[in-house]
Amino acid sequence: MIIPCSVGIMAHNEENNIGQLLQNLLDQELQTVELRSLVVVSSGSTDRTESIVQDFAQQDDRVQLLVQNTREGKASAINLFLNQVEEEVLVLSSADLQLEPDTLEKLAAPFKDPEIGMTASRPVPVNDPNEFMGFAAHLLWDLHHQMNLHGFKAGEMVGFRKTFKRIPQHTAVDEACIEPLIRGQGYQVLYVPQAIVYNRGPATVDDFLRQRRRIYAGHLELEKELGYSVSTMGGLKIFKLLLGNLDWHPKAFAWTWSVVAMEVYGRFLGWRDFKSEREHTVWEIASTTKELKV
Repeated sequence: MIIPCSVGIMAHNEENNIGQLLQNLLDQELQTVELRSLVVVSSGSTDRTESIVQDFAQQDDRVQLLVQNTREGKASAINLFLNQVEEEVLVLSSADLQLEPDTLEKLAAPFKDPEIGMTASRPVPVNDPNEFMGFAAHLLWDLHHQMNLHGFKAGEMVGFRKTFKRIPQHTAVDEACIEPLIRGQGYQVLYVPQAIVYNRGPATVDDFLRQRRRIYAGHLELEKELGYSVSTMGGLKIFKLLLGNLDWHPKAFAWTWSVVAMEVYGRFLGWRDFKSEREHTVWEIASTTKELKV
């Protein structure tokens, strides 16, 4: 059984990463999955993103470029993608990722089971764990991985069935919005730890807080609007996982609690944004996450 799929990449000023990601996707080692189309939605880009994508489109007709002249937010770009493609199985990828050669196969193959409605990849940061902010990135994504082994929390690259026409236009947490739309139709969700994607975590405290407050505010908005709470909203569950995997080496111990303090403060900022109805639909980019080199 061959599974046709379409991949969507939402991009804003991604000239440093988009070419390598497109090449990664076109070079994927596929057996049961067929990549029918690779759609890049460029939203208000002012750099070379669009010309790079056009170069790929001239070489491979599966690559398509959709342009939003103004930046309307990632959710708007996703809705444009949903309106454009016909395949039942879709994959959403952040524009600043690199993939293992079989990531797409691993992520999409589970859709052979008609009960599976959504799959999630495993993000692995490329930051140096011997530096504090690199340690923070690895700690957060390792906890994310541990939570996924016992539940489900999608991020960075996801697969899903096209069983809906749009996601809320104003959301700042697109993958989290897709979860209840899939679960609500009786489908199962599946974490695929073998589907590895590489990303870069924030390299500064400012970028860390900028990212974490936006995500938490988005999750609170999701809970309010759709009545759905993602698994990482449960602080007690995260705390238990943290204690169960705590590194007692003095430096790691001190750094761990420093990261916890930053996360708590980021969530406080997100809660304050939610209460003041500050929108994160079009968010400020955490620029240090874009310096991806594997």
